[in-house]
Amino acid sequence: MNLVIQWFGDKFERLDPLLQELHRYGGELSGVVVIEYGSSIAGLVGHRLAQKFGLPCLSGEHEFHVSISHTDSALNWSRCFDSQYKMASVFTPHDHYPTGYWRETSGRLSLTLGVVVKDGGWYWVQRKITFMGVPLPLFLFPSSEAYKRINNGKYEFSVSFSLPFIGKLFSYSGLLTPKLKVA
Repeated sequence: MNLVIQWFGDKFERLDPLLQELHRYGGELSGVVVIEYGSSIAGLVGHRLAQKFGLPCLSGEHEFHVSISHTDSALNWSRCFDSQYKMASVFTPHDHYPTGYWRETSGRLSLTLGVVVKDGGWYWVQRKITFMGVPLPLFLFPSSEAYKRINNGKYEFSVSFSLPFIGKLFSYSGLLTPKLKVA
């Protein structure tokens, strides 16, 4: 039994069967995503933040590939935009669903994310941000909204970042075709 199934326990069955399969075995997803940047100041901040994450700076459609794998202690996501812009994250589980959380680490930034399962989808809930291990006040940093769910047999996801008073910084979303690994 892998760490995702262990973290969810008997609630793992609440996920859509295709999400269960993806997180049971890992896999690869590919397709086209749409990147959108906010306007004026929000767009400028969004471009800078997106560059730090490894996203392309141009709005619009981009080829996208993500590889998802497990170790005994982490869930690894390797994302690639347009075969050149790369972004990797390591997710480590803490405690158990529904009160536990995952810590997503990408470079020196870590997000503490709770999970809500709704209609078979996995919705992240931002709880805390740390930079180089130092907790930062949430109100000073972009809030994120993200989910993954199944839509007509495809993996639908959305990630967006915004700041109070200035609005959406950037987002990327799309429908991806799975190529699942079977154990």
